[in-house]
Amino acid sequence: MDVELAKTFLEVVNAGSFIKASERLHVTQTAVTARVRSLEQLLDCTLFVRNRAGARLTAQGEKFVAHATALVQTWEHARNQMRLPEGHKTRLYLGGETSLWNPLLLNWVQWIHSCQPDVAVDARVDDPTLLITALERGLLDAAIVHRPNYYSGFTVEQLLEEKLIHVQTQGNPGTNLFINWGEDFVRQYDAALPQPRHSAYSFNLGLLALQIMLRNGGNGWFRTRVVEKYLASGELERVKGSPEFTYPVFVTYRAGIDNEPLRIALDGLLETVTPESRWEV
Repeated sequence: MDVELAKTFLEVVNAGSFIKASERLHVTQTAVTARVRSLEQLLDCTLFVRNRAGARLTAQGEKFVAHATALVQTWEHARNQMRLPEGHKTRLYLGGETSLWNPLLLNWVQWIHSCQPDVAVDARVDDPTLLITALERGLLDAAIVHRPNYYSGFTVEQLLEEKLIHVQTQGNPGTNLFINWGEDFVRQYDAALPQPRHSAYSFNLGLLALQIMLRNGGNGWFRTRVVEKYLASGELERVKGSPEFTYPVFVTYRAGIDNEPLRIALDGLLETVTPESRWEV
């Protein structure tokens, strides 16, 4: 199937109409309509219902969004691999969770830049589920995550042991802040604490919760490497008697692939994981 058909389909989805899609693609509306019709003929289904408000996906169209996205991503990945910048012999596709890009992914890319100057890098920060999916589809070579999936054919190595500890602003427990650190944390939390998991403030990003707590007071569970400087300065203190939870970090990649640049980069990643690294998120 022509990748341009999938790209046009996704553009109509994002734009909400054939007219806006044609403007974004710099082609005529007739061309957009013809491409969508060709795609519908290939798939033997109707993808859009057109009305005055624009274009609405059918049930079949909703299902095809994921397939079209994967197709376009795979094509872009292949094209990038074939077209390397001058002076580079290959490209590595690396990923990291939002809460791990600084410092782990940042230091890793910096190490490759310094020690593998002939290797190009495509770095992606994303939700862990999307990173794992990209690994499965071959769109990533390796990813740094907290909760890997142990698929057959993938190697998982622990990078470091992190913990989530209960801290509060000095002398001011204030508001309870609940940070959702993932399914494993929620299970550990519910098993260890008798009180229900209710809070006026809840977050899925630790950095945001930390800044709110530092400004307004409060308490919550945070990663040790992030809050250690605030504990040292006295801005925060540990809550006595509270449990701590494990929160390890892993790197996962395809096993058995003959990729020497990736192997060297993985060795470099281990070198960059040091206690002195400054954690920001």
